[in-house]
Amino acid sequence: MSIELMSVGLAGQRFGIPVLQVRDVLAPQKIARIPLAPPEVAGALNLRGRIVTAIDLRKRLGLPPGSGRAMSVVVEQGGELYSLLVDSVGEVLRLEESALERNPPTLDPQWRSVSAGIYRLEDCLLAVLDVARALELPRKPA
Repeated sequence: MSIELMSVGLAGQRFGIPVLQVRDVLAPQKIARIPLAPPEVAGALNLRGRIVTAIDLRKRLGLPPGSGRAMSVVVEQGGELYSLLVDSVGEVLRLEESALERNPPTLDPQWRSVSAGIYRLEDCLLAVLDVARALELPRKPA
């Protein structure tokens, strides 16, 4: 059995997003800030008349700010659309599900918190993004 993953880049790292969860890929968009939103929420964008929450994956993973020209990978989770801001979008990879490995203990804890496992490719490790966990933003204590 195989799985298709959209390869994306973020801060020099590659990870894969399950193609079945991807609804759209957008060039850099104008994003409206949302007052009092958590830091990981970059704002909202308009996708054909629908408001989509944009999540800054760099902030979500504790990475330094990027160029400001992030691409949007629109995913669906729980009936809602979210835009995941990434540096680049690559090809769609078809990989065998049996080749998926558990996260290594040396994987950064923040990456591990959003990774469903890894694939060992010829030139790199490809972390598989668990979209649901990536969208779970840390809660501030009351």
